[in-house]
Amino acid sequence: MIKIGIVDDHQLFAKSLSLMLASFKNYQIVVEALNGKDLQEKLADKKIIPEIMLIDVNMPIMNGIETAKWMHKKYPSIKLVALSMNDEDRIIIDMLKAGCCSYLLKDTHPNELEKALTEIIEKGFYNADATNVNYRSILQMDKEKELMNITEREKLFLKLACSDFTYKEIAKQMNVSHRTIDGYREELFKKFKVQSRVGLILEALRKDIIKL
Repeated sequence: MIKIGIVDDHQLFAKSLSLMLASFKNYQIVVEALNGKDLQEKLADKKIIPEIMLIDVNMPIMNGIETAKWMHKKYPSIKLVALSMNDEDRIIIDMLKAGCCSYLLKDTHPNELEKALTEIIEKGFYNADATNVNYRSILQMDKEKELMNITEREKLFLKLACSDFTYKEIAKQMNVSHRTIDGYREELFKKFKVQSRVGLILEALRKDIIKL
């Protein structure tokens, strides 16, 4: 049984999520908490530690970013998954920087949630934005060959894309036009087979091209 933890201050949602996860095969809820502080106290008394932790972004007392940072430092082996209704790039990137390996919206279909959890266990991450990617063959590819396809300017763009900078601000940082930035973005979207900035960052992280 794969052990799951949930930290969310909305008790009705958390309970519904817990019941849904229990309906999946091979999943067991081992801890539920209302916020990061509550989670710290409950994990201190737990002999069973979850393998995956679902973390709400907006919580009182100790929010999702603070909770993820603490979890990543204290329990680095636990896979952290952000769960929120907020789909702003800035918030998503902050949660990834805090140590999360995936970011799921709360209106995610149960089938996708189960798929995400399976991939997180098998591959260490889940990127809902990636499409038609044969992950098993990609994981076997030589990293040096992958890196040869990414120019130094594209690497710089990727690094800046992980910040809070808007695309306009990235253009200013790189001393190029907004149209040039659009070109970098579209070319990298094609190379990584993604459709969004967040998907691009997740793929670049997975391939060790950038680090947060």
